[in-house]
Amino acid sequence: MSVTTGTTVPGTADRLTERRVRRLRRAGFGTFVMLVVQLALGIYVNLFVPVPGADHGHGFGQAIANGPAGITLHIVLGLLLILGAVGFLVQAILARRPALIAAAVLGLLAMIGAAGSGSTFVGSGNDSASMAMALLAAVGLLCYGTSLFLLSQAGGRGHDGDRSG
Repeated sequence: MSVTTGTTVPGTADRLTERRVRRLRRAGFGTFVMLVVQLALGIYVNLFVPVPGADHGHGFGQAIANGPAGITLHIVLGLLLILGAVGFLVQAILARRPALIAAAVLGLLAMIGAAGSGSTFVGSGNDSASMAMALLAAVGLLCYGTSLFLLSQAGGRGHDGDRSG
């Protein structure tokens, strides 16, 4: 007499994994593209948009409410990036892929660090805070680019990691 211990219909686990990989690719690519746009917008704001003197000594809220449109857009996109990074991390955890989880954690930490540096920059106008923000954005790009590479390697693999043809 044999007892079935699994609750999964044969073949559905692979489809779920493939579906998760596709979702992760979309989320990773979306985050990567948003980060490229954010970096370009940050360069534009840094070069061409002065932070109003009234915003010095204040944080994001004052800059969003009273700042120029470029700064407001940059801050809002940054906050959306953090939400996207959290979503990517959750999906990586659900997919149980340790390398992706590590890249997602580092990417999220980079986005949070960039936001903190941005807040410091708005409050003080300190150039080193702006540089830290840019470097952390580059770290985020590296993390999400690495995720996309790892996900491209994950396509077409079975449970044992061998390529299926």
